[in-house]
Parts: sequence; C-alpha cells; structure tokens
Amino acid sequence: MDEETFPEELADVLVGVQRLLRRRLRAGLAVPRLRGAEVELLRLVESRPGIGVSDAAKELHLAGNSVSTLVNQLVTEGHLVRETDPADRRAARLLLTEKARTRLRDWKQRRVALVSRHVTRLGAADQEALRAALPALRALAVNLHEEAEDA
Repeated sequence: MDEETFPEELADVLVGVQRLLRRRLRAGLAVPRLRGAEVELLRLVESRPGIGVSDAAKELHLAGNSVSTLVNQLVTEGHLVRETDPADRRAARLLLTEKARTRLRDWKQRRVALVSRHVTRLGAADQEALRAALPALRALAVNLHEEAEDA
C-alpha cells in the first residue's frame, strides 16, 4: 500500500464500514430509527449518567445548541429524562429512561450479531489482522479526540 494514499484509504474504509453498519442496523426496525447523533448521546448518557448538556456537547464535539435540540427530541420521545441539578438549579442532568436502555441493549445486540456474522466469514488471517489492528485504531481515536479538544 502506498504511504501517500494510505490515510485516505483508511479513512474511506472506516467511513464505509460505519455507513454499512448503520444501514444494516436500520433495516427491519419496527420502531422509528434513531439518528447517529442521538445514539451517540444516549450511549454517552448511559456511560455517564447525570452528565450535563454542556459536558455532553464537549464530549461529542457538537455545539451546545445542537445537543440541546437532541436532548429536547429525546425527552419528547421518552428516551431521556432531564433533571435539575441540585447543586446548580440552572443546570440539567441527563438520565436514560427504561425505553432508552431497552433500545440501546437491542441495538448493541444487533450490532454485535451483525459484525460477528461477517467477521466469522473472513479467513483466520484477516480475523487476526482485525484483532491486531484494534489497539492502533483505539490510539488513532484517542489522538483525534485529543486534537479536537485542543481546537
């Protein structure tokens, strides 16, 4: 692989895999689909219950008003609860509803099944190459995250 084209090829493959995962996971849904940003916000709230809107915006690298809009939609749809922070009555803390927990659990199970099904179709060498690439991909994600925080 050419050193000059590697970054573009890597980015294209990562984007392509993510796009295909999203499309395949949407297929056959009995409930209205959640957009990517909505799933990201729900997953963040799942991992950090009580996170505030501004901290969520920073973590997701989105504008505060964009996250506020997402929060309003997810509250209306019954996926999030917005509680007043007892330490600062002006701030809101976000919590998942049981409906959101169920949706996320289903989404994760379907995603794992989809990826597992296709990874097992690969040869042993390709499966091992993917396993071996995970630490480097995680480090790449950390670098991208840190650069975004510095910007």
